[in-house]
Amino acid sequence: MELTHQIILASASPRRSELMKALGFEFEVRATDAEEVLPKGLAHEDSAEYLANLKADAARAWLSPKQLTLTADSVVLLGEEWLGKPADAKEAIETLSKLCGHTHTVITGFCIQHLDESGALIRHSESVVTKVTLAKASLAEIERYVAMQPPLDRAGSYGIQDWIGWAKVVRIEGSYSNVMGLPTAEVYEALSAFKA
Repeated sequence: MELTHQIILASASPRRSELMKALGFEFEVRATDAEEVLPKGLAHEDSAEYLANLKADAARAWLSPKQLTLTADSVVLLGEEWLGKPADAKEAIETLSKLCGHTHTVITGFCIQHLDESGALIRHSESVVTKVTLAKASLAEIERYVAMQPPLDRAGSYGIQDWIGWAKVVRIEGSYSNVMGLPTAEVYEALSAFKA
């Protein structure tokens, strides 16, 4: 789809780039250096969209007329427990040991911003929720996965497109791409507003 605006994907995630390419968009990648700090009292379900907007704040300085930025962030919740990116392989193994045999929630928030004709900032953001159920896994299976495909850059310590996704995901309620880090149908719909 040809757009009226140039897309700047403000994310270093190779998976988000892959998904944007799969949607057929041309874009430039520029990673933000936003410090991902959540305010006290923020509900877990609002945190992904908050972080996407925080990244959009950092990307605001790049924005020129006829450009838009796309930012995103994903969080994983097991009940009320927030499972972020693991610090090391040991923490990844601990996280996956909690997730396997249970249903968890993946929330991805995204934010699209651009300048209108008067130079005012226009921003659209939303969150998409997916429920993922993982089958039980042995410690040996989890250790082998973490060693084979280290998930240290992934919230929840796994990638659904990896071995664990093919071997242990038994149910998905919602968007598959959302679990990869970008809800493609919702992003495509939002970007369609800029169709040339």
